Amino acid sequence: MIVERLEAGVVPWQMPWKTANCIPRNLISKRPYRGFNFWYLLSFNFERPYFMTFNQIKDLGGSIKKGSKSFMVIFWKLIECEKEDSIEEIPFLRYYRVFHIDDVEGINPGLIPANKDYDHEFDPIGACDELVDSWEDSPEIILGKNKACYIPLLDTVHMPHPRTFFKDEAYYSTLFHELVHAVGHKKRLNRHEKFPDHQFGSCDYSIEELIAEMGAAYLCGICGIENTTIDNSAAYIGNWLKKLKSDSKFIVQASGLAQRAVDYILDRQDSNPKAISKKKKLQVENSSIVF
Repeated sequence: MIVERLEAGVVPWQMPWKTANCIPRNLISKRPYRGFNFWYLLSFNFERPYFMTFNQIKDLGGSIKKGSKSFMVIFWKLIECEKEDSIEEIPFLRYYRVFHIDDVEGINPGLIPANKDYDHEFDPIGACDELVDSWEDSPEIILGKNKACYIPLLDTVHMPHPRTFFKDEAYYSTLFHELVHAVGHKKRLNRHEKFPDHQFGSCDYSIEELIAEMGAAYLCGICGIENTTIDNSAAYIGNWLKKLKSDSKFIVQASGLAQRAVDYILDRQDSNPKAISKKKKLQVENSSIVF
């Protein structure tokens, strides 16, 4: 199903939840930051996601609070340059400094959008909860975070609150993705040693993301929710395949390793499931090494 969607062309991946600490963006243009800028600004965990340049602040009659520090963002593109009988593309790079909205004063509060968590009545899916709660050596799952990630150093999964997801099925698909990452821990299948370069965007990192999303798709199918999640899974996989120059051999490699991870989870299902309250908890922490 995933390959069929890749061949047909899938829509861009959509983040399936929204917390108050959502995607960093420029307050004036409302455009989200991309690439390096996205990950850099997100790493500071600001409650509000808005940034402005010095000139934008000045144009609105605002000022920067004393002692505030700016953040560097970059812009680059290829520009066409005519040279006699040919046109050459030349890399163009520019640096900007931006300030977080909390470091700005004197701006009309009405210009700053209210930024709240998405909230809906979450309806747990029994088959999904049973699979997770019956896994004997699963990592701890901490809810109430601003992003979803697996932290190998702590063997812990961080997840936004289920109510912040747009669909109940998307919560479980995201949770399954992080749990497949966790199967790669050295005390389980030790897959992370096979792909040791954990730098974001590297070949190893990209393959690990393919494995996690393929595994999540398998688990969604087992629990009967794949019809709701498959398109976004295919879009996510398509994005990471681009990092690997769309080489289809990586789909085969990732799907095999994903199957091993799923088998690991299924083979370690306790007949007496643990209580959900013992497996998951609401907590706020800061951690840095993530998948």
